[in-house]
Amino acid sequence: MTRLKIAFDTDDTLLIPSVATGSNVDTPNYDTIAVLKWFQAQGHTIIIWSGSGVEWAKRWAEKLGLGPCEIRAKIKDETVDIAFDNCDVDLAKVNIKVKRINNSASRAEWNKTKKSAP
Repeated sequence: MTRLKIAFDTDDTLLIPSVATGSNVDTPNYDTIAVLKWFQAQGHTIIIWSGSGVEWAKRWAEKLGLGPCEIRAKIKDETVDIAFDNCDVDLAKVNIKVKRINNSASRAEWNKTKKSAP
C-alpha cells in the first residue's frame, strides 16, 4: 500500500475557536479528528501544521492526543498528498476545504490572544 502524507491545519480545522461557539474554551472538531484518525489507522503519515507556527500546532496535537504525527509550520509542500484546511489553499497535491463553524464570528481578537493561552 502506498503511504500518503496527510496534513491537517489546526485553527478552524482540528480546533473550533471559542469565538465560533460563544464559549470560553476552544473545542475539538470531532468530525475532522475522526477523519484524521481514519487515515492514521490506515498507516498514512499525519502532519499537524498551523499558520500560527510549530509550537501552536504541537500544543494542540498533544492536547487532542493526535500522535504520533509530524508537527510543522504550514507552508506549501508538494510532497504532501492531501491537506485539510478551513480556507481555500494550495498547500498540497490535493486540498480539501473543511467547513468553518460560525463563519460570521470574527477571529481577529482570538488570533491576537491565542498564542499566550495555556
